[in-house]
Amino acid sequence: MTAPGWEKFMTERDKVHDQARGKKAPFGFGSKPALLLIDFYVGALGLTRQPLMEQIKTHPGGMGLEGWEAVDRTKTLLEAARTYGIPVIHVTKLDRDNVVGWASRTGRNKQVAQSEAKMPEELKRRSAEIVSEVAPIDGELVIRKAAPSAFNGTVLPYMLQSWGIDTLIACGESTSGCVRSTVVDGTTHSFKMGVVEECTFDRTEMSHWVNLFDLNAKYADVVKLNEAVAYFEQVAAAREGSLAGA
Repeated sequence: MTAPGWEKFMTERDKVHDQARGKKAPFGFGSKPALLLIDFYVGALGLTRQPLMEQIKTHPGGMGLEGWEAVDRTKTLLEAARTYGIPVIHVTKLDRDNVVGWASRTGRNKQVAQSEAKMPEELKRRSAEIVSEVAPIDGELVIRKAAPSAFNGTVLPYMLQSWGIDTLIACGESTSGCVRSTVVDGTTHSFKMGVVEECTFDRTEMSHWVNLFDLNAKYADVVKLNEAVAYFEQVAAAREGSLAGA
């Protein structure tokens, strides 16, 4: 079995401690999942595919090619969810109607303004737009948030409760920011949480892997793309079996 990507950032003591006291088995998923796509928007990914260090010359908040690679893999996950009748929820930022975003509220106004000054007008105008590769279709819920977590100040928890959802499979960006805060809040709301490794991304490799390790240890099961697809298939098969036996 291939070693988890986070192992290269662990000290020898970390490895020994994890072996002795770490997670021994998955927390497990329920029978009513939804797929949560977090912040696959133009403001993070850019208008074109560029390596990170090239992209940040005009788009300081960009995610580079790693982000687009995650988008391409998420297309497979999204297709599976739609095929197997798994509810899909898209999350993007709320930057209209005079709403002040969380980055501006944290004292980063000057930094944000300097970053935006470098951005092309089209990029600024389309910043909250979800990229076409994983864009919502009719019937899929779109949540707009003004905080890192998709649960904070949105209708998400109420919609999940009304649908009877017990499990959220999350992907998107950034692993250390909006994905992490959403997963932690999801656990706080008593949902079983999953994170799809290949479909999450961050600007910093270290942050990506360290946060995947931490989320997997405490709040969620970090799974591979093929495992998430197989889970969706199993849920659909169980549902069909239940209907057939009714």
